[in-house]
Amino acid sequence: MAVTTLVLSGCAGRAQDGFLPRAATEGGERVTSLWNGAWIAALAVGVITWGLILWCVVAYRRKKDDTELPVQLRYNVPMEILYTVVPVFMIAVLFYYTARDESALLDTSKPADVVVNVVGKKWSWDFNYVKEQTYESGTQAELTGEPGAEKNLPTLYLPVGQRTEFVLTSRDVIHSFWVPAFLQKLDMIPGRVNRFQVVPTEVGTFKGKCAELCGAYHSQMLFNVKVVPPAEYQAHIAELKAQGNTGQLDNSLNVNKVMNEDQHLVPSAGSN
Repeated sequence: MAVTTLVLSGCAGRAQDGFLPRAATEGGERVTSLWNGAWIAALAVGVITWGLILWCVVAYRRKKDDTELPVQLRYNVPMEILYTVVPVFMIAVLFYYTARDESALLDTSKPADVVVNVVGKKWSWDFNYVKEQTYESGTQAELTGEPGAEKNLPTLYLPVGQRTEFVLTSRDVIHSFWVPAFLQKLDMIPGRVNRFQVVPTEVGTFKGKCAELCGAYHSQMLFNVKVVPPAEYQAHIAELKAQGNTGQLDNSLNVNKVMNEDQHLVPSAGSN
């Protein structure tokens, strides 16, 4: 009984979040709210639709003594107007909330404390820390099935509580930057620069992956995001510089070169 109660209590918590991962950023609550609202609206429409179907099946079923078919065509203009107006109204409401939240989540007008140019490549990731003028180059994951293999994945460091702007670019084909715990993902398109901002609110290591089918080893295009205190973040940046990882890795196919805060071209440290 105690085990059952514990399991159900866990399900209740996940149900409250719409069975999404627990949000680890400031914008996560907005995504969860939109997700739950959409499901509530869909459930309400479903219940009404199923109820009307069942009512018609029961109320207008053919009786034993029925010898004639009912009228096959009839018109009710008010009902037809209602059937048109109500769906349009519902779609308009869903569109409004979706557009509102999407606009807020993709807003990059606020100054960022950290700017990271994430470069997608077959089949790994490079991380350019733009303001710090240092970088970390990733290699393809080798998933052997042995415990701890994930520790060798490319790892992106972020300071907790500080606004981070991701500048997403691709070196070859379309990829998609996705950290499930951030409840956001955005495509990385060759020749185009996409951006979004997050404020991590929880210290920890979170899994990331490519969410766009990009070739033979798409499933192994994995990485980790390590959210740490600011002091530990600065220590990691200093360690990268001490290793000689200064400058920025090249974006190759990106026609729109990544700009820094002062709108100057970011110098390249070559490609990998």
